[in-house]
Amino acid sequence: MAFNPLSWLLGLFSLDIGIDLGTANTLVNVKGKGIVINEPSWVAIEKRTREPIRIGAAAKAMVGRAPANVVTLRPLRDGVISEYDITQAMLEYFIGKAHQHSIVPYPRPRVVIGIPSGATEVEKRAVYDAAMAAGARETYMINEPASAAIGAGLPVNEGNGNMIVDIGGGTTEVAVISMGGIVISRSLRVAGDEMDQDVIEYIRSKYNLFIGEQMAEKVKVAIGSAYPLQEEKIASVRGRNLITGLPEEIEVSSIEIREALSGSVQVIVDTIKDALDEAPPEILSDLMDNGICLAGGVSQLHGLADRLTNELRVRVWVAEDPMTCVARGAGLVLDDLEEYENFFVDIERETYTNLAR
Repeated sequence: MAFNPLSWLLGLFSLDIGIDLGTANTLVNVKGKGIVINEPSWVAIEKRTREPIRIGAAAKAMVGRAPANVVTLRPLRDGVISEYDITQAMLEYFIGKAHQHSIVPYPRPRVVIGIPSGATEVEKRAVYDAAMAAGARETYMINEPASAAIGAGLPVNEGNGNMIVDIGGGTTEVAVISMGGIVISRSLRVAGDEMDQDVIEYIRSKYNLFIGEQMAEKVKVAIGSAYPLQEEKIASVRGRNLITGLPEEIEVSSIEIREALSGSVQVIVDTIKDALDEAPPEILSDLMDNGICLAGGVSQLHGLADRLTNELRVRVWVAEDPMTCVARGAGLVLDDLEEYENFFVDIERETYTNLAR
């Protein structure tokens, strides 16, 4: 990569940061410090002016409780930007928060940011432009499954094939990686959010009870599973009875929630099978030795690794601290941009820089 003196000079006063811009959570990894921000990707805005009022955890706390003049929303859906201006404001907030102890009032960091492998050119451009407009002096975009694999410690630049399955809030990313490149990839917009909707629809259909997304997520995390548990569990669910209109509390079992999630889980299983079916025999042989690595928050769904191991006939294991793999991978990429440049996502960059701002 060409040496840029001005960029180098600004780098003396700004931090290099890796960002996992997730549908559910945004994580920021500061070079030399590790992950310093892990907050929900929520923004509360004033309804009339659309000005952000709260961002991150403070905004999520307002969901379902905000006054009439405030709207709470997630500016990303299915892993990509759906509200450009609000995403830019959120990025600017997190970049500023990462630099809150910096001596520079207006930092211009280098940013590595993960995006879904199935993002369109328009979606890629939106992420790039939002990061630059939020204050980055240089922005590098990397495929999320590659970043997750790097963060999970997979030997992505070696000759053996490795498979990563990154299941986040908005997308499931499946990739086979070998010799410093992605051999096969699948990007599926079925993940944690879709599972939350599965729970909402199941409870509504079976019990005539309307529950919110946060309650659905809470139940999913507590007793959701993809495979029979040694000891089945029960959880309380609170919502509004659709017949009486009154508050009601019921108990549901992990068996019921597993049934609710079965459709989405099966779609993920079938997508992984499809990727394996396309893989060369040599890589399949490698995967029998190395197994398949799971990353992302939903990889912690009870029994998911066991279900996949049983159906795929290959050992499936969950990465250490799977929710932070993409952000940790972005941090490792910052340590050596040239080593991982094959995983960068290219777009036709316009003459757009923050060096003169």
